[in-house]
Amino acid sequence: MDIQDLHCIVIGAGTGGLAAGALLARKGAQVTLLEMQDYPGGCAGTFSLGGYRFDAGATIGCGFHEGGPMDALGRELDISWPVKLEPVAWQYRHRDLSLDLTLTRTAVLDRFPRSAAFWKEQSMLAELLWKLSYGGLSWPVASPRDLANLAQKAVTAFPGTARLLKFATMTALEWLESHGLNTDGQFVRFIDAQLLVSVQTTSRFANAVNAAIALDLPVSGASRIDGGIGRIPELLADSIERYGGAVLYGKKVDRIDSIRREVLGVETTDGDALAADLVIANLTPDSLALLEGRTPEPAVETLPPRWGAFTLYLGVDSAAFSLPGINHVQITASEGELGEGRSIFVSISPEDDPTRSPDGLRAVTISTHTRPGPWFEALAQSRQSYQEMKERYTSEVLSLLKEQLPEAAGAIRSITAGTPVTWERWTGRRGGYVGGYPQTSLFDVRSPSSNYDNLFFVGDSIFPGQSMPGVVTGARRCVELALRRYGKKGG
Repeated sequence: MDIQDLHCIVIGAGTGGLAAGALLARKGAQVTLLEMQDYPGGCAGTFSLGGYRFDAGATIGCGFHEGGPMDALGRELDISWPVKLEPVAWQYRHRDLSLDLTLTRTAVLDRFPRSAAFWKEQSMLAELLWKLSYGGLSWPVASPRDLANLAQKAVTAFPGTARLLKFATMTALEWLESHGLNTDGQFVRFIDAQLLVSVQTTSRFANAVNAAIALDLPVSGASRIDGGIGRIPELLADSIERYGGAVLYGKKVDRIDSIRREVLGVETTDGDALAADLVIANLTPDSLALLEGRTPEPAVETLPPRWGAFTLYLGVDSAAFSLPGINHVQITASEGELGEGRSIFVSISPEDDPTRSPDGLRAVTISTHTRPGPWFEALAQSRQSYQEMKERYTSEVLSLLKEQLPEAAGAIRSITAGTPVTWERWTGRRGGYVGGYPQTSLFDVRSPSSNYDNLFFVGDSIFPGQSMPGVVTGARRCVELALRRYGKKGG
């Protein structure tokens, strides 16, 4: 089959689905993307509410540095991203400690001088990993061709690749211990806070290789995105259409039609049926199971846990955030495990972006990790129990915010809360799980492949996991496997 005759349906307009759809459309495939909402982006979208434009999650623009996954994608799709380098990626606050995370990491080294050797090693690993991931990464291995691709990249990057093997089975905490840093409580809490937002777990469980790239995000450069994080998926959607594809909003897929290992097409809630040669599912595996008519396996508590998010969307007086050059703040409580309101990530719309909020106000998104199960249990008990839980979390999150940013007290003009129940309803992610999987191993990871020969996953459920550069790298792998299935390399 010529690629021009390949009919591809993409389910979901998250960044992964949009990137895969745009890459396929550029190569000549006939792409139709179906999105249940009336705008793109999913967990990385920007939505309108009460005169504000809120980022759905407390999200950082990363991977746009030269040679990074977003930079490479933009060049390939002829997209000029509306980004500007942030002077401070984000500010970390814990008790009386305040650290600006910048390209130079000066504040971190000044506060933790004993960590210099650790950061030198981290920088070496991250530089190697960025090089290996350029243009996609054939992992997990699915064929001898993948082994050959990896070997070619490894030889190019040698001898750094050999040093990488040392860390492949090490946890981040063991890595810290090798530098004598595991007993420094403040440093470990700082590292844990960074890892939780980027690899969905802390140093006790996080794989050292995953940690190395995650800890590099402030140094590689965080970007402000004019108009909000949702501009990225909007431009990707435009790209699909520019290359001849279609993006259809308000189209919720409720059934997949298949025979044995072949998907024939999909059906939508408004009665449409669309045939497909190839299906790209920007879904979690549990959400796909529902479309197959299967009952997913019951959610069980795991260690480390899978996370959902509790989010607050605030309209705040602009003067309440007197933090020049800082649009993101990470705050951890004095003690206690991270998450569940004891660690929050705050994203503040830039003061000079008039598209995000009314005059004199700013749109603020605050997110904390939370286990989804108790939220659904509270809702099952009664609407009142669920509402009380929402009010309790709102109070705890705002208390931590005001502890570090007291000027926010009295400056909040509007509050809207989102829970895992909200996320399930809004994104279609069963159970309200967001942020992907805890990145504890390089080997126990999900590939884009599914139980069907012509359906492939994209998004934060597959390797290498969450973040824009993560899901774009995964999308490239998805496209590689999909075209291989049809015997096409693409142009």
